[in-house]
Amino acid sequence: MSSAQHPLLQLLNRVSLVTQIIIGLIAGIVLALLLPEAAASASFLGTVFVSALKAVAPVLVFVLVAASIANHEQGQETHIKPILLLYLIGTFSAALIGVVASFAFPSTLTLATSTAELSPPGGINEVLKSLLMNVVDNPVNALLKGNFIGILAWAIALGLAFRHANPASKQMLADLSNGVTSIVKLVIRLAPLGVFGLVAATLAETGMNALLDYLHLLVVLVGCMLFVALVVNPLIVYVKIRRNPYPLVLTCLRESGITAFFTRSSAANIPVNLQLSKRLGLHEETYSVSIPLGATINMAGAAITISVLTLAAVHTLQIPVDLPTALLLSVLASVCACGASGVAGGSLLLIPLACSLFGIPSDIAMQVVAVGFIIGIVQDSAETALNSSTDVLFTAAACMAEEQRKS
Repeated sequence: MSSAQHPLLQLLNRVSLVTQIIIGLIAGIVLALLLPEAAASASFLGTVFVSALKAVAPVLVFVLVAASIANHEQGQETHIKPILLLYLIGTFSAALIGVVASFAFPSTLTLATSTAELSPPGGINEVLKSLLMNVVDNPVNALLKGNFIGILAWAIALGLAFRHANPASKQMLADLSNGVTSIVKLVIRLAPLGVFGLVAATLAETGMNALLDYLHLLVVLVGCMLFVALVVNPLIVYVKIRRNPYPLVLTCLRESGITAFFTRSSAANIPVNLQLSKRLGLHEETYSVSIPLGATINMAGAAITISVLTLAAVHTLQIPVDLPTALLLSVLASVCACGASGVAGGSLLLIPLACSLFGIPSDIAMQVVAVGFIIGIVQDSAETALNSSTDVLFTAAACMAEEQRKS
C-alpha cells in the first residue's frame, strides 16, 4: 500500500498557514460582496471552528500549565533572578499599556449575542468574590463549564503536587501536554476555513463596517506593541544599565524580531536568539537558560493581545469597568500570557480566562478568539517579534548590569 500523500494534502503542506488564512480572508470578503445569500450559509464553517476552539481550550490550559510547573527543574531560577524580574516587569507593563490604550481608543466588535443574558460585575468586591468562587470550583465542573480561572488554579495545584512525583509520572504529564498541543495544532489548521466562514457571514450581515472594526482593533494592538518595543522596554533597560539603551534595543529588534515576525514562533526563534546572545558576548551559562525560559514565560505581546481583545469584548457588551478591576485585568493578563501556548495563536486561547473576570460567557469569549484569528496574520507576527526580541534584550541588560556591578 502506497504511503504517498494525496496531492491536495501535499499542496496544503507546501502553502504556509498564514498564506492559507489570507486566502480564506480574501475569499470570504469576495463571497460576501458577490453572493451575500451564499455567504450567510458559510457561517457553518465559522461555527465549527469556534466550537473546536471552545472544546480544546480548557484542556489545553489545564494540561499545559500543570506539565510546565511539574517539569520545572528545582533551583533553576536562582541563576537568573534579575532576568526573571525583568521578564515579569516587562510583561506586566505591556498588559498595563494594553489596558490604558483600550480605554483611550476603545474598540468594539460585531458579536452574535445578546447582552440580556449577561450579569456584569458591580465593582471590585464582586469581582474578587466571583474570582474566589471560581478558584474553588470543582475541577471537572470547571472543565465542563469553561471556568478558566478554576482550571488555572487546579492546574497550578496539580503541577506543584507533581513536582514531587517520580520522573515517569512527570514524563507522562509532559507527553500529555505534547499530545494536547498536537490536537491544538490540528484545530488551528482549520483556521483558514473558519476565517472564511466568519468573515463571509459577518460581512453578509453587517457590511464592510465590520472590517473597519477589525482594522481599528489591529491598529490598537500593533500600536501598543510598537510603544512597548520602542518606549517601555528601552526605559526598563535604561533603569537597569544606566546608559543609552537604543543601540541594544534596535540590534535585538533587527536580528531577532524580524526573524520571529516571519516564523511566528518564539520556540523556533530560540536558536536565533542563542546565536545573537553569543555574538553579544553574554554569559553562556546565563543565556542558555534564560532564552528558552523566556520563550515560555516572557510574553509581553501576548499580554497586550489578551488585554486589548478582552476589553474590546467588554466595550462591545457595554460592561462598566472601574480602575481596580482594570488593574486586576492587567495582573491576570500577565499571568495568562506566561501560560500562553507556543503554537501560533496560543495567546488567543487564553482570552476566555480574562473574559471570565467580567462575567462574559465562554460562547461569547470564543467569538472574540475567532476575531483574533481573523486579524492574527499581522497580530501574531508582531506579538512574536516583540516576545522573542525581548528575551535577548532583557538577558543582555541583566548581564551588562552584572558586569557593571563587578567592575
